[in-house]
Amino acid sequence: MTQTTLNPGDHERIAAAIRAAEAQTAGEIYCVVAHRSDGYFFASAFAVTVGILLVSMLAAFALEHWWVAVRLPHFVIVQLLAVAAACALLWWAPGLRIWLVPRRLLWRAAHANALRQFYARNIHLTTSRTGVLVFVSLAERYAEVVADAGINAKVPQPAWDRIVGDLIEQARENRLADGFVSAIATVGALLSEHFPIASDDANELDDHLVEI
Repeated sequence: MTQTTLNPGDHERIAAAIRAAEAQTAGEIYCVVAHRSDGYFFASAFAVTVGILLVSMLAAFALEHWWVAVRLPHFVIVQLLAVAAACALLWWAPGLRIWLVPRRLLWRAAHANALRQFYARNIHLTTSRTGVLVFVSLAERYAEVVADAGINAKVPQPAWDRIVGDLIEQARENRLADGFVSAIATVGALLSEHFPIASDDANELDDHLVEI
């Protein structure tokens, strides 16, 4: 995903897409885009520390092979200084951290953030349990659709997976706003099949995209 900002026009397009989708269904659609889902300082610092220990172990074997004597206290001090310098760099340059964290951990953090947003935005409190969150975390290149219990009972997971795949593909092409608009339209079409709009339908969630 390369697009990291959305302009006011993008926000308005997404809000209009939500209103259009909800005009056909009793479901509620909410959108959140996170610039990143975690700071990753400790995870990246752990990875760097392990790397430094491995490199220093190889260096110790190489020094012994070449008959170079290094006092143990000096060797340990160099290790500690290297770890401290690496941690200081990660502290002052947070953009480096994400490159040191395994992708599985990145996706786990993004998924946890999606669930936090689902509950924090009260998407689980709609009257008929028909709330849907369309979530993207840019730094992790992660997208997810989180649907409430009333919807998941009727819409199979592969349908959400296809929406997520299309959203990620458009985000990669620097068309994040288009991806959201397309995802919202598809979610709205799925919801209208199972939860058509009623005459007394009330709009229970705000119709806009939240950037965090």
